[in-house]
Amino acid sequence: MKFRQLPPWIACLLVLSSCGPLSDNPVGRPNILFIMVDDLRPQFAAYGRTGMVTPSLDQLAKDGIVFKRAFVNVPVCGASRASLLTGLRPTSTRFINFLSRADVDAPGVPTLPEHLKNDGYTTLSLGKILHVEDDSEAAWSRPVWRPNQVEAVQAATSPRNYLDPSNIEADKNAETKRGLPYERLEVPDNAYYDGQIADQAILEIDALSNAENPFFLAVGFMKPHLPFNAPAKYWDLYDAASLPLAEFDEMPEGAPKEAKHNWGELRNYGSVPDAPEDLSEEMARTLRHAYYASTSYVDAQIGKVLKAIDDYALADNTIVVVVGDHGWSLGEHGLWSKHSLFNVATHTPMIFRAPGATPGEANGLVEFVDIYPTLLAMTGTQPPAHLQGSSMLSMIQNPSSHGKNAVFPRWQKAENVRTDRYSYTQFRTPEGELISHMLYDSMSDGDETVNLADDPSRAADVNELKLLLSKKIEDRGGF
Repeated sequence: MKFRQLPPWIACLLVLSSCGPLSDNPVGRPNILFIMVDDLRPQFAAYGRTGMVTPSLDQLAKDGIVFKRAFVNVPVCGASRASLLTGLRPTSTRFINFLSRADVDAPGVPTLPEHLKNDGYTTLSLGKILHVEDDSEAAWSRPVWRPNQVEAVQAATSPRNYLDPSNIEADKNAETKRGLPYERLEVPDNAYYDGQIADQAILEIDALSNAENPFFLAVGFMKPHLPFNAPAKYWDLYDAASLPLAEFDEMPEGAPKEAKHNWGELRNYGSVPDAPEDLSEEMARTLRHAYYASTSYVDAQIGKVLKAIDDYALADNTIVVVVGDHGWSLGEHGLWSKHSLFNVATHTPMIFRAPGATPGEANGLVEFVDIYPTLLAMTGTQPPAHLQGSSMLSMIQNPSSHGKNAVFPRWQKAENVRTDRYSYTQFRTPEGELISHMLYDSMSDGDETVNLADDPSRAADVNELKLLLSKKIEDRGGF
């Protein structure tokens, strides 16, 4: 499977006007390297930001298609991953929290890897792809591989496994709080989980390079998720004193109380005050330094895996996808963690590198439920009937193509619709009754500082967005 010539499906990408469906070209079907990064903000050069040291992501962005406006459908890890991998939108009863399971919330629905496996792919999961390890076991050709917890924490002061549901109740007790929310130690990369995941991915790529079937290799890196633990050399890439704090660290003017949360995820860790307003500037700066270091650490691991694809002569027939599972607030709006419908929590990186496709920036709106149908289109795989997203293949073929008119994140009892110009959010009761709402104009207020929902001059826009949101909720099957 070491292709030296362009397989037929790549020729299709290059000669778009004369090309039929990719499913007409079953020979030489592409591999997929699918990399998911936990809590990754779009805060590197490809997204117009400076200061983050991410050479691997920067290079991938230069070689691929950068989706500048990709939004998750739910801003929490377990639910986001289950929604992405089933191609189904979250509702008030499906994909609602970090422990969401695809096989429980959508029983009988084939996930993306299961559908590919049934169509002849070898499918492997390394690290954190679905949040719960035994979720959708039929999706994988072999049992899910995760790093050994005991081996990975020998040098760590925060050994509690955040993937273990048994720790949830204990973490609510101040006497059993986890350790510090960050760690800087002189240790090698594989002293922590992500270094071990990268090592295992390289071993798998070695084995897969000689396999007969195409592969879907899913690699889930756990940083920069809390705790922000990274080897010292990644901390040393930054001068903490020069790192900027959040430019806007207050709730937006006119925002309803429902928009605020107390960032309980961060408060599970030692030295973090229980009252959000008591977080010192020094702690905020340290947390940002730690997040940056963790991002540079995971960037290095991504680089190792991408190098292995090149070293084993697989690049000419391998689609590479890198996504975060949602964004993360670093003090914006006075919030930390995710768990909101502000842009900073729902906007996340999405980069596709497709052999034969011209690199570029795709500025149209896309959402995570679009990934499943896109990868099926790129591999010539017939899509199942249940998918609720739409293929982004036209944007991969031509990044200047128009994206969606709107995308639809949601969180808990709040629903959001985002268009080219506006982000509109409704907060509702469990029965679906409207409590309050927010409107932000991304053209004039990209940081979402002023809620315009009750501005009389925006009434027509609000009504239009309400109708758009109501229709989508109806189409997906209700709240």
